[in-house]
Amino acid sequence: MFKRDLNRSYPTETESRVIIRFQDCDPLQHLNNAKYFDYYFNAREDQVAKLYDFSPGQMFRELKTSWVVYQHQIAYIRPAQVSEWVRIMSRLIYVNEDTTVTEYIMTDDGKTHLKNVLWVTSKYVSVATGKRIPHDDLIMGYLQATLVPNVDFPSLNFTDRIREIKSHVVTIN
Repeated sequence: MFKRDLNRSYPTETESRVIIRFQDCDPLQHLNNAKYFDYYFNAREDQVAKLYDFSPGQMFRELKTSWVVYQHQIAYIRPAQVSEWVRIMSRLIYVNEDTTVTEYIMTDDGKTHLKNVLWVTSKYVSVATGKRIPHDDLIMGYLQATLVPNVDFPSLNFTDRIREIKSHVVTIN
């Protein structure tokens, strides 16, 4: 499980390159709306394990805690299509005593077209009771080490954030 090294700087964004599979697409050859979640969560799980040596499964077993999804906000901007390579970025943009917000972004492989944005709000819970609890000190260390600095999440509007993200993605028509 994650052990914070105070002498180390941790990346605040994960990135994966994945191909859109035929089996995950609708008859129009677009990634099925529900499948975006699978692609995002799988990419983040792989990258978090690789970059931070953090395992949610180990956390579950050792601390008897987990995060449960409380809310999603998602915008389908451009379709991801069969056999297309895409980039999936994720970053932690908000943390408090029992809540996290993770931002997911999907672009084309060249990062020139924004395809999708997702915010996932999760609550930290005790496995025994299913009730919200404050983040354990070890977990808070991980969250603080990987949190994107200077994001004023309580003041953010999802639509405005999409515009901001778009401004960082060069769109070629």
